[in-house]
Amino acid sequence: MRISLFLILVLFIFSCSEEKVKPAVDLTLTEERIPDYESWKTEIIFSSQGVLEAVLFADHLQKFEEDHTTFLDSVKVDFYDEDGNKTTVLTSNKARVDDITKNMFATENVVVKSDSGVVLKTEELTWQNKIQKITSDQFVTITSPAETIQGYGFESDQGLRNYKIFKITYSATVTDSIP
Repeated sequence: MRISLFLILVLFIFSCSEEKVKPAVDLTLTEERIPDYESWKTEIIFSSQGVLEAVLFADHLQKFEEDHTTFLDSVKVDFYDEDGNKTTVLTSNKARVDDITKNMFATENVVVKSDSGVVLKTEELTWQNKIQKITSDQFVTITSPAETIQGYGFESDQGLRNYKIFKITYSATVTDSIP
């Protein structure tokens, strides 16, 4: 009995020590960098007067109210024409949306594919909401059934039907070769 009482007393003394266990604190987080809203596996539908314009998918979304900015990871945007037909698909690893202008700045492995078979590849691209155009001042490659063009600087409608490359560095016409 004395041994049991002694062990309980020893355990009680050691459990009342001044040393406290402190949780690990991530000092890299600051209050101003914590998003106001955050979501995963997000789907946002954009429409105007009942007409579907675009559907945005993102694996991760962070919205910062003070900066009027939304950051997206693993982005896919389906664009639609006035008849509700999907015309273009834009994908990128990351994107930033200006919540005031609704312009989107896509970065890292940006690919835009149109329903007509035109494919645009670049590392940075801006989608300008008000004028429904996509632009880039970076290196771009456009591949269509008829040609491949590379260069610096680009502008197009969001359907990739009317595009311009400002500083062409390579151009090739696709021809059917008959052996």
